[in-house]
Amino acid sequence: MRPGAVALAVSSLLTLGAVPPAQAAPLPDRMADTGGGTQLLTAVAPERASTKGTVTWWDRKGGRWVKAGSAPARFGANGLVEGTARRQGTDTTPTGLYGLPYAFGIKAAPRGTAYTYRRVHRDSWWCQDNDSRSYNRWTEPRAADCRAAESEQLITYRAQYAYALVIDFNYERPVRGRGAGIFLHVDGRGATAGCVSVPRDAMRRILVWADPAKHPHIAVGTKSGTTGVTRY
Repeated sequence: MRPGAVALAVSSLLTLGAVPPAQAAPLPDRMADTGGGTQLLTAVAPERASTKGTVTWWDRKGGRWVKAGSAPARFGANGLVEGTARRQGTDTTPTGLYGLPYAFGIKAAPRGTAYTYRRVHRDSWWCQDNDSRSYNRWTEPRAADCRAAESEQLITYRAQYAYALVIDFNYERPVRGRGAGIFLHVDGRGATAGCVSVPRDAMRRILVWADPAKHPHIAVGTKSGTTGVTRY
């Protein structure tokens, strides 16, 4: 993507308050890049330091984006940060435009789920060990070079990982130290460690709605403009 296109996507996502509600086009229509598909999720927080916001899912119909649903969202305990500047272990949610490679969960996939859905077992781990060849990957069983103390045993997060979608942050070409295991998942007791979370019923509805053939992406950002949106 050209740098200018990125900048336009940033301003379009982050200056919602500048357009009177009566005149405002749907948020995706004001973005320069929505990932090229006909489905999109937007996860928007009021400010960079916010831990709460809204996730909305959209369909492209008749040349216009139409809202399909929305739910309250939670973000990292330390707010949001530009994806390319994020550091692992900071409890921040990376802003940006990301693909959604596959779904997973401790529970069976909701009826109607079209996404590839991977069931969590007792020996399912997500490696976050920067020294492992399996960094930012599902490993089952845990890879020999991936320390348990630097990984998540997925089944231990029974509420959060009942249902989840992998967010393609630092996933396709991982940069060590940038962060691992960023998902859209079910709410826990409070803010996340960097993921985006929604209520359980909303997560189920998103899984039924999401169609990989329509190439859905998730755009994460703020209304205030203090945090940018980057796609990489």
